Amino acid sequence: MGTEDAETVAPGTCPTANGIPMLGFGTWQHDDPDRCVESVRTALEAGYRHIDTAQAYENEAAVGEGIAAADVDRDEVFLATKVWRSNLAHDDVLETARESIDRLGVDSLDMLYIHWPTGEYDPEGTLSALSELYDEGLIENVGISNFLPEQVQEAVDVCDAPILANQVELHPLLPQPDLREACENAGVEVVAYSPIARGEIFDQPEVQDVAEKHGVSEAQASLAWLREKGVTAIPKATGEEHIRDNWASLTLELDREDINKIDSIDETQRQVDPSFAPWN
Repeated sequence: MGTEDAETVAPGTCPTANGIPMLGFGTWQHDDPDRCVESVRTALEAGYRHIDTAQAYENEAAVGEGIAAADVDRDEVFLATKVWRSNLAHDDVLETARESIDRLGVDSLDMLYIHWPTGEYDPEGTLSALSELYDEGLIENVGISNFLPEQVQEAVDVCDAPILANQVELHPLLPQPDLREACENAGVEVVAYSPIARGEIFDQPEVQDVAEKHGVSEAQASLAWLREKGVTAIPKATGEEHIRDNWASLTLELDREDINKIDSIDETQRQVDPSFAPWN
């Protein structure tokens, strides 16, 4: 089961977690506008229905063009972006969220995340602004990103609108069991960025063994492992081959032996670790 089997997964056919398609398309570092447009279009036409971007990626306009160029109705696409840490004061959230919506060329967002709980983040001020956007119908769901367990619960307690997901780095080298448990207890879904650890999983013998057993790529094995954990993954890819290979992971079902093998990895690697992160 390899890349050639991507077509066996019908476009738009993807398990969901509380309405979120569990395999999405990440656009971090898609900084060439033309290539970004083409990658988003290719992903949607390959079957993806979940597109993730952010103000900080400076590609919202290109992402919007890619959505418009695809032969897929906007209503079928779960579109998410994120408010950068310097824009998290109450009024700045309201202003920059509207700017993001304009750049994306859409009427509303399916999810708007707080990118990091740092910088200008103030739980009451920031989350009240997101609740206002939710009440206005400009965003369908509130999201948080890079929140620690205690910050997840605080956000749920403070926010008038329901919080749908916490987007964090999560992969076989950073499984984050305590955070996943905290999110489950708070009724918050988990979305994984860098789900293949920026390529580091390709060198892990445990992942290699599972991939070889099933005749798939290491990326597919990792994405299937995340799905077995109930985690939504948003891998980044640019070329059509990788876009389709990741999509084909939906055809892969891991057994308990496979999951236990990947779980047994005892090495921990965090790929995204800025000085302003809440854990630093």
